[in-house]
Amino acid sequence: MASDIDRILAALAAPPRRRIVDQLRRGPRRAGELAAACRMSMPAMSRHLRVLRRCGLVEGGGVNDDGRVRMYRLRPEPFAGLRAWLGAVEAFWSGQLEAFKAHVEERKGRRR
Repeated sequence: MASDIDRILAALAAPPRRRIVDQLRRGPRRAGELAAACRMSMPAMSRHLRVLRRCGLVEGGGVNDDGRVRMYRLRPEPFAGLRAWLGAVEAFWSGQLEAFKAHVEERKGRRR
């Protein structure tokens, strides 16, 4: 799982890829639509989409049996894995903050 998270985070580290994900959150889009919305050349868009496909965040498929038209969409599974990992990190820090709060309150109680 760590290697999946590593690939996802590496892919999302690039601002243009996060913009692509933001566009795809609104629904499936063609590569040309994504390129126009992100103000990017088609070769650059193709490179970014390839990275997003390789890490599993995005999938592309034909439309109406027309193999020439490919619509890109987000895949929910990698985001679920990322959300689970972030939840574990959040739980760790919540535990740390709770322990610190208990420590401060204990010391505060001893001073009175």
